[in-house]
Amino acid sequence: MELIQKLKWRYATKKMNPAKAVAQDKVERILEAARLAPSSSGLQPYEIIVITDREVRERIKAIANDQQQIVDCSHLLVFVAWDDYTAERINQVFDYVNRERGIQTESRDSYRNHLLGIYPMRGPEINFQHTARQAYIALGVALVAAAFEEVDSTPMEGFDPDALDKILNLRERGLRSVLLMPLGYRDTENDWLVNLKKIRRPREQFVTEIK
Repeated sequence: MELIQKLKWRYATKKMNPAKAVAQDKVERILEAARLAPSSSGLQPYEIIVITDREVRERIKAIANDQQQIVDCSHLLVFVAWDDYTAERINQVFDYVNRERGIQTESRDSYRNHLLGIYPMRGPEINFQHTARQAYIALGVALVAAAFEEVDSTPMEGFDPDALDKILNLRERGLRSVLLMPLGYRDTENDWLVNLKKIRRPREQFVTEIK
């Protein structure tokens, strides 16, 4: 019930208070929640870049439709995804899991080989579309975690990804930008959305039960 109340409290904040910073322990818990998010085959093919530098955020704002939250927020999270599934990346994940668990099973090796026989062959654009969808899952978890911490956030797609990739030198790292998520606190006096009733489609239009 508490989680539902927090989700009712949150909204896509349109105006943030630049004078109010999010405590680092809250940021860390939000990041940890995103790190623990599920991903396809456990490959976790995405990362999060945390930006507090004002000059960098000003440059990002300029290629993101001048969305003010980018500079008024406390921390800007950038969700980036692998540009491709490669044998090296897949093997690194499986080797890491085996080391951490201290075991190596035949079924796990069989699954590794299954992925190696499929993913690298599909081509980088198909693979990026898949890794980007995994980043959306992590974003969803981060949004819920932020609400639980009573930290305001806004999911954003409205930016030029090629320009952002250049600003952050992502392509050199084999990464591409997917989403932005400013963290901060609502400006209750200047955000036009803050006091409006939260609206979602009613359950009967949203849920179909097959019995």
